[in-house]
Amino acid sequence: MKTHKKSASNTEKKPAPEIALSPRQASLQKLYRIATVLAFVTAGVGVVWGTTRLGDYLFPFRHARLAQAKERTFAEPKLNPSNPPGPAPEGMVWIPGGEFVMGTVEERDDGFPAFPDAMELHMVYVDGFWMDTHEVTNEQYAKFVAATGYLTVAERKPDPKEFPNVPRGELKPFSILFKKNLKRGEYNLETHEGWWQLGHGASWKHPEGPDSTIKGREKYPVVHISYFDAVAYCKWAGKRLPTEAEWEFAARGGLDRKKFSWGDEFNPNGKWMANSWQGEFPLENTKEDGFDGLAPGGTYPANGYGLHDMAGNAWEWCHDWYQIEYYRDCIDENGAKPTRNPKGPGSGFDPNEPGQPKRVQRGGSFICAPNYCARYIVGSRGKGEVNSAAMHTGFRCVKD
Repeated sequence: MKTHKKSASNTEKKPAPEIALSPRQASLQKLYRIATVLAFVTAGVGVVWGTTRLGDYLFPFRHARLAQAKERTFAEPKLNPSNPPGPAPEGMVWIPGGEFVMGTVEERDDGFPAFPDAMELHMVYVDGFWMDTHEVTNEQYAKFVAATGYLTVAERKPDPKEFPNVPRGELKPFSILFKKNLKRGEYNLETHEGWWQLGHGASWKHPEGPDSTIKGREKYPVVHISYFDAVAYCKWAGKRLPTEAEWEFAARGGLDRKKFSWGDEFNPNGKWMANSWQGEFPLENTKEDGFDGLAPGGTYPANGYGLHDMAGNAWEWCHDWYQIEYYRDCIDENGAKPTRNPKGPGSGFDPNEPGQPKRVQRGGSFICAPNYCARYIVGSRGKGEVNSAAMHTGFRCVKD
């Protein structure tokens, strides 16, 4: 029986016929290929640039930058004469202004910066101004509300546009409350969500929730105050919020590059100088300073300018937008030319929460502890989303 071999040409798969492109289609295809290549190149450059920037500003904040900041030399600060321009407005003291070194080079136990966003020391000059001796109190804020009918952000129904994933029927006024009686393993110090909770009904009138009251707490700092709530009060009172530079100048009380508003020792001669957290945060507050939460204004000694609670008690809003790299941008080629009356960057950006522009907060609060926050250290910085309010956030005013 004869067999027949199939020819190679019969076994090969025939290529699909090419589709003829019009000149316009061919041009579009060429542009598409070029655009694709450019997109990949741009993405690669963006990744390299972004990684460099984040590595430089966010992690790990190299030892070299801290060493460089520590080595920078400055002339002695020059304070203006302390004579006030006239009688002091009620409850305020004169802050003379002048040149000072702004920022801090505190480091952690592992040698890295404790406060990377404040480690670039730089010279600043501020004009003199008046400043409240205490954080604004419940009593003072109550007078403002009685005169204007103002509702704080924490008392208003949330805007559905800002909470698109929450059913409208569940949108209720709220503020942020601290969780008490936490146990080990129920929190993570890398995220604040472990010890904060939504408090429906919490506000300046109900600082610990709807069942609490400010009766008997008239001299305590008003809290659950957003940036806008603070600005509204300042305008009514004929005052304003301090710039970050003004706040730090005032907090230093005339001292040069000290760790705290009163010096370098946290408890000089065993004396408590501020309301903060003692013990391991957030497990136990031993209350060695006499308070578990807020303290009345004036409980602790004033600094050199007669200001109380520039460390601890309640965070204080400042005028400036927050940007993590702002101090680095302030440094001139010599690192020592003073910036005059800086008002901060033109917008806010926090790389940890890019979609939430923030303003600067200063001074720390009663929740700050050595093992967490520690922003009662005078040169350190805090920040807050402008609509946010919490049980440890207040403010004080200044006046030109």
